Amino acid sequence: MTTPARNLPQLLTEAKRWFDDALLASMRAAGEQPVTIGQAAVFAALDEEGTTVSELARRMGVTRQTAHQAVHALIGMGLLEQVPDPGSARSRLIRPTAEGARVHRRAQDTLVVIEGVLAERIGTNAVAALREALTAPRGEPPQVEAP
Repeated sequence: MTTPARNLPQLLTEAKRWFDDALLASMRAAGEQPVTIGQAAVFAALDEEGTTVSELARRMGVTRQTAHQAVHALIGMGLLEQVPDPGSARSRLIRPTAEGARVHRRAQDTLVVIEGVLAERIGTNAVAALREALTAPRGEPPQVEAP
């Protein structure tokens, strides 16, 4: 029995997992507080001036409750803080603390190094082509019928 070829979403998920595993292991080895993939994803979805939990959930593709749990764990770790939203008396914005901003900068710098390792392994042209393909406009997601 032959194994079916993995589809592109599976391959993209595996590639993301490779980056996530490398990032989290590197950050732990550097002595940073351990975070989960979900908690790390919060930082990727944050605006510098702050973001509501509802908007974070939308950007992350998770429920508001899931985003809320990740945010509050990061607040407890001293990496995020809640502040009043100047645009809405009912909302609060989530933003990095000074420590959270430092850790996020370190994570971003670490990702650059990890991308460099990938370039050494698969070639700089392959990484450049991958980046170009992934940043090309795709338009709205299509609604199709399988044959």
